[in-house]
Amino acid sequence: MKIWVDADACPAVIKEILFRAAERTTIQLTLIANHVLRIPPSSYISFVQVSSGFDVADDEIVKRCHSGDLVITSDIPLAAEVIEKGGLALSPRGELYTTDNIKDRLTMRDFMDNLRSSGIDTGGPPALNQNDRKLFANHLDKILTQHSLNK
Repeated sequence: MKIWVDADACPAVIKEILFRAAERTTIQLTLIANHVLRIPPSSYISFVQVSSGFDVADDEIVKRCHSGDLVITSDIPLAAEVIEKGGLALSPRGELYTTDNIKDRLTMRDFMDNLRSSGIDTGGPPALNQNDRKLFANHLDKILTQHSLNK
């Protein structure tokens, strides 16, 4: 298992949780973004910078991830592609995307996108809160524990 992070929009607090998890579990963590990011020195943590452009980072993640890998993203179409490849997708808010819920998430995303395109202000997501961080850390821990048991 490798962990891939759609790092352009990933909150710093979530990256910190991931950095600690990579060190603790010795699982390779790779952040992919189209701007330079600072990462701690570690043989388990790396960064790949891609060119700017629509979905360039997403496309790179899809290209690199394999079945059983974990992708951290709030991008629902990216999560759907990861699931199709047999990977796991977890949002920074702690929502685990699955084959059971991804179609509903895509439908809702498209609906909200249509509303925004027609000029309706749908607002943005609320700020990441302590419950979101805890839910993310708990899901991440379950996934990593399951992985270590299956080795």
